[in-house]
Amino acid sequence: MATSGSGPTPKKVKKLDQSGEGDDSCRDYDAETQKALEDIDACQNEIDALNEKASEDILKVEQKYNKLRKPFFEKRNEIINRISNFWVTAFVNHPQISAILDEEEEDCLHYLSKLEVEEFEDIKSGYRINFYFDENPYFENDVIKKEFHLGSSGDPASQSTTIRWKEGMNLTKKTDKNKTGKALSKRSLEHKTFFGWFSDHGDPSADDIAEVIKDDMWPNPLQYYLVPDNDVENGIEEDEEDGSFDGNDETGLEEVEEEEEDDGDEELGDEPTGEFEGEFESDPGEEN
Repeated sequence: MATSGSGPTPKKVKKLDQSGEGDDSCRDYDAETQKALEDIDACQNEIDALNEKASEDILKVEQKYNKLRKPFFEKRNEIINRISNFWVTAFVNHPQISAILDEEEEDCLHYLSKLEVEEFEDIKSGYRINFYFDENPYFENDVIKKEFHLGSSGDPASQSTTIRWKEGMNLTKKTDKNKTGKALSKRSLEHKTFFGWFSDHGDPSADDIAEVIKDDMWPNPLQYYLVPDNDVENGIEEDEEDGSFDGNDETGLEEVEEEEEDDGDEELGDEPTGEFEGEFESDPGEEN
């Protein structure tokens, strides 16, 4: 007979984990916990189904807006054609892309007239980067393409256009033999040069340059074309806000004037103490 305040011993139920991992997954639960676990599993299945449906809906939205954006990208490229050396300037100003640009490759990219990124219609299976070139002394192609897609095994794969180099102008060979100081100082990424990257298909899943072009350069190249102007403006503003030149010069002159007044060696007249404010060429040492 049970003592006062004691209840029935909870019934233990042996539950085999449904993951199919075998006897190692067997656990003992009481009936109430077992029922709760089954209810949680049912809720989780419903959540997973909603997540899958959300992914499908999001994909449809992305496909819709890719189509809506396309005419604006085309219009932007038409406008860009009115600016000479737009793309090479944007590439040179981009910190990651410029890191793999050899000097002669920069010369070649002066003939780059159009950049285009095309996502495959289903989006998930890949994208293509198209580089359009005017007639140039380096190769015969008017367009070269690098494509990223899912291979037959389901793993990322890539392929690119075979560049038809003109005699003696193969930049992938010339940059390997004659590396300039600029190229060496900038080369912080895995790929040696821009055209070396273009023809490299070693590890598409870790292709940082392709991701930069697709997700950073292509959506808004204007920000990189304007980098130098922005830097100059910001530098001037910072100097003016800092006031290091004006403040130091004025302070130095005031100290000199105070010392001279105390000594009585020289009359300063009625000139205001802030006379040199804003004049970068002033030198407190000349007043001593």
